Amino acid sequence: MKALICGISGQDGSYLAQLLLQKGYEVVGTSRDAQVGSFAGLVGLGIRDKVHLESMALNDFRSVLQVIKRIAPDEIYNLAGQSSVGLSFDQPVETLESIAIGTINLLEAIRFVEAPIRFYNAGSSECFGDTGGLAANELTPFCPRSPYAVAKSAAFWQVANYREAYKLFACTGILFNHESPLRPERFVTRKIIASACRIANGSNEWLRLGNTAIKRDWGWAPEYVDAMWRMLQSDYADDYVIATGVSHSLAEFAETAFGVLGLDWLRHTDIDQTLLRPTDIQEGRGDVSKAIKQLGWKAETDMTGLIQKMIVSEMNRLR
Repeated sequence: MKALICGISGQDGSYLAQLLLQKGYEVVGTSRDAQVGSFAGLVGLGIRDKVHLESMALNDFRSVLQVIKRIAPDEIYNLAGQSSVGLSFDQPVETLESIAIGTINLLEAIRFVEAPIRFYNAGSSECFGDTGGLAANELTPFCPRSPYAVAKSAAFWQVANYREAYKLFACTGILFNHESPLRPERFVTRKIIASACRIANGSNEWLRLGNTAIKRDWGWAPEYVDAMWRMLQSDYADDYVIATGVSHSLAEFAETAFGVLGLDWLRHTDIDQTLLRPTDIQEGRGDVSKAIKQLGWKAETDMTGLIQKMIVSEMNRLR
């Protein structure tokens, strides 16, 4: 089996590449310019030399088509595009183009080559918006509250349309927040972990956070890429919510992280008004019943578990 991972340089792309290699796949990954990318995630996992890399511009249909025809993959995983909700407010056009245009270019290229390629699209729980504290499932209406969520919503419906109209085997995984040491520090979870570890090692810095009352459903990223793979092994294509089913506030996340290190988070944290978003989701939580029943997938690592794993990795990095 041969898999093409678009966006292999990110957290999910790196863990997915590791999983597929373990399963005996030939793995090809793409980035805009594969010649200059650092691919730090692949390097960190020790698999950089086991993956073939290709340059591909997702917003250029000809580039997408050429790579797919040349590689002839059995499966394509679309994990590419602007990945930060906060940054999407500053770069709404780039966010929409990299996610929505990139997705439809991949779908159209698959349709054009007329090959039985199975396609996975990275959706997002951000599409649901505020659900009033209720757990969101595959039938929950979308109400996006950020440019990122708008783009992900558009991509979701593109996939659904190509599955229905052109009979493509195309799935979207509607993933809730999932974290790991491979997250860049601009993501708040890694920011908290990194700051807490530096403070535990003697730093006098202050951790600056925005709205600490928001609640999110946080899971462990290496488990979530397994759900992606399972979707493409099913007998028929469908969309799935992937989550733990439990939400915690950002304050709880910070308190737990600092607590693991024997610190009081309130003594090292300040609220920065500039970090507040124009619109935000108060609580996100997923109903993963369908994935449990049809994919046999269930999250094994809770918030405390993922924090402990991230702290071990961060302390090793500091050493």
